[in-house]
Amino acid sequence: MGGAGMEQNISPANSPAQQDSLFSMMDVFLISLITGLFTYWFFFRKKKEEVPDLPKMQSVAAPVRDSSFIEKMKKTGRNIVVFYGSQTGTAEEFANRLAKDAHRYGLRGMAADPEEYDLSDLSRLSEIDKSLAVFCMATYGEGDPTDNAQDFYDWLQEADADLSGLRFAVFGLGNKTYEHFNAMGKYVDKRLEELGAQRIFELGLGDDDGNLEEDFITWREQFWPAVCEHFGVEATGEESSIRQYELVVHTDVNMNKVYTGEMGRLKSYENQKPPFDAKNPFLAQVTENRKLNEGGERHLMHLELDISNSKIRYESGDHVAVYPANDSSLVNQIGEILGTDLDTIMSLNNLDEESNKKHPFPCPTSYRTALMYYLDITNPPRTNVLYELAQYATDAGEQERLRKMASSAAEGKALYLSWVVEARRNILAILQDMPSLRPPIDHLCELLPRLQARYYSIASSSKVHPNAIHICAVTVEYETKTGRLNKGVATNWLKNKVPNENGSNSLVPMYVRKSQFRLPFKPSTPVIMIGPGTGIAPFIGFIQERAWLKQQGKEVGETVLYYGCRREREDYLYREELARFHQEGVLTQLNVAFSRDQAEKVYVQHLLKKNKENIWKLINEGNAHIYVCGDARNMARDVQNTFYEIVAEFGNMGQPQAVDYVKKLMTKGRYSLDVWS
Repeated sequence: MGGAGMEQNISPANSPAQQDSLFSMMDVFLISLITGLFTYWFFFRKKKEEVPDLPKMQSVAAPVRDSSFIEKMKKTGRNIVVFYGSQTGTAEEFANRLAKDAHRYGLRGMAADPEEYDLSDLSRLSEIDKSLAVFCMATYGEGDPTDNAQDFYDWLQEADADLSGLRFAVFGLGNKTYEHFNAMGKYVDKRLEELGAQRIFELGLGDDDGNLEEDFITWREQFWPAVCEHFGVEATGEESSIRQYELVVHTDVNMNKVYTGEMGRLKSYENQKPPFDAKNPFLAQVTENRKLNEGGERHLMHLELDISNSKIRYESGDHVAVYPANDSSLVNQIGEILGTDLDTIMSLNNLDEESNKKHPFPCPTSYRTALMYYLDITNPPRTNVLYELAQYATDAGEQERLRKMASSAAEGKALYLSWVVEARRNILAILQDMPSLRPPIDHLCELLPRLQARYYSIASSSKVHPNAIHICAVTVEYETKTGRLNKGVATNWLKNKVPNENGSNSLVPMYVRKSQFRLPFKPSTPVIMIGPGTGIAPFIGFIQERAWLKQQGKEVGETVLYYGCRREREDYLYREELARFHQEGVLTQLNVAFSRDQAEKVYVQHLLKKNKENIWKLINEGNAHIYVCGDARNMARDVQNTFYEIVAEFGNMGQPQAVDYVKKLMTKGRYSLDVWS
């Protein structure tokens, strides 16, 4: 075929001799080429067939993480699983306490992170005798699930599962100062019932604005009798102290294998590798730390963190999470009072070998490192900690006092509230005020909760500062009822992060948490920003971004700010920056309320009422987006009520219709909150 084809392409002017010569040369060439290709294809194809056979014979299947909590429960003889949706560690702590309680009733419990398991297995829980699923679900921000419960929340929304064999109970953790109080707990409770599950005890609603610990104890003391009645079991005896971890002291250990404050990977602070997150924070250098206010007793500060070469990206409105360290003097005092060598290298190993949580914090480490970087030593301890510590008090009166405060009796709850919570007694203060209480330091380390990251609204725009994150914060410092000076962990730690030549003392472990607090997609959309005090932080980023957009030739809508502080001469934050933005026309309105510069206090909501006609015009005609940042307990609520009044007056609506109008703005993303209590 090849020769014939080539013959047809030869010019008729060629002689027969030329034709014969060319024909034979072409034939030889083509035959050689075809033979070569065939040989190559034959051997290549053979190899391709043979190669897969080798790994099939030699390979071992890669270990797959067991995502079935059912199989784990069967394997370990558990019948109660307590899932937790936790952002700050409290829900996880409550879940562990409930799982531990189970043994008192002849049951066996396990706490579980929903992120680690396939929750569609809930339909199979009835395969286990006397089985029960409990959910300790915290609500984050404006009614959102916590990060680790997001997948579970998504599954519940989409699931069409038959959960008729599932028995469950829910305890929610929330804060009444927020618009969507306990939204996650309420949703899980309602949705599980809709899917056919059987609720064996009523929904518990914990309020962190009140006394979350008391709410939990009250719910728990009624929850267990309901479980006993349902399963026909009885308490096996009084609650007893059962250690979850065993102490191992390392006398001969390679110091390169010892944790020195890292959150996850060993030596991660020496060898920084992206991506950076909660378990792998970036060590950002503080390049600027200046005091923002001119006078007054408080210290308000502006910090700038260098994120060059980190590959960290952020948007205006996001949060920066910072991992602080405890005050070394508090750590030293705990070591002295307990007569401990804080530099002892140890590990706390979980006695339950099947547990996913091998240690309460990164181990091996020293007691000093644990108390400095991993454990919360400044917040008042919860009642379960007091109960466990009571056994170490040699004075009968002190032991009784501790047990009483840990009890569910009304007198005990009142004592705990006044002596611990309201007096803000931390663990050091309790040890100081109870001279006979000297627990082993390893048990104390087991009981104390983890030190959590602190979140701050980012006070910069990545369009203007792509390699830096700015923080605006006020140092927390107050005197307690006992005359002690208590200091906020993170703010006082940040205050001392002063930039220096080598930068070694000004490193901050951090990562970025994405937020829904976002500028409108169209730059031409008007924005109304309301932020007293350090609530100004995200709006500095917003204004910077609107200025940048304007410089790019974009049409930028009205940018209106309502800002509040105590006194103009003391704590007017970012005064020069705001004045410049206003002068340049980026900030079209700058409304500042100085609450204490006159006899009658003036707050941001008063200025909103003063400009109510303009506010309504921006909302109704301009489709403005409203942003509120700051205190949730009073300011955010008062501002929202003011918007109800403005909408009712200018929209010719009754109060219920006005409330509904504002709620719809929230649903559409036109009324956003970034608040804290």
